[in-house]
Amino acid sequence: QVQFVESGGGLVQPGGSLRLSCAASGIAFNIYIMAWYRQAPGKQRELVATITSSGRTNYVESVERRFFISRDNTKATLYLQMINLKPEDTATYYCNRALDTSNGWGQGTQVTVSS
Repeated sequence: QVQFVESGGGLVQPGGSLRLSCAASGIAFNIYIMAWYRQAPGKQRELVATITSSGRTNYVESVERRFFISRDNTKATLYLQMINLKPEDTATYYCNRALDTSNGWGQGTQVTVSS
């Protein structure tokens, strides 16, 4: 059974930083392009960042140079380092495969950016 467990969210002031983690199980983690997604209240889930199995990364323009995705294939864990957070980054953050999310979603981790 595929499972993603996200953690590391919280309440942070504008300009602050957080590091999210996602532990994956039930998949051959190391072969997949993995991604972080987020969903803000009243909005659709959006793709934020992707990383290939070899470490090549890509970001949505709104988070470039502020968010950094990485992975540890030996631990089947995905990370998202976020710096200079803005109120518009407030959302629930999820990890999943980038090209196929049919296996379902974890519970996500809530990130709230507010003063």
